[in-house]
Amino acid sequence: MLALTFLGMIGAPQIILIIAVILLLFGGRKIPELMKGLGSGIKEFKNATKEEETPKVDNEKKD
Repeated sequence: MLALTFLGMIGAPQIILIIAVILLLFGGRKIPELMKGLGSGIKEFKNATKEEETPKVDNEKKD
């Protein structure tokens, strides 16, 4: 219950504080590299899920 209470309390000042902390930890130059890696990881995950679904459809068409 306590975790659900904090979800409603996140606003603009908290988001700005989180961004500032991330900038301090990683620096401005490292963040684009991190986001690029995150984006490519999501893209690979989507491709993997599509590839997994595609053979099932192909097998049904062949039978």
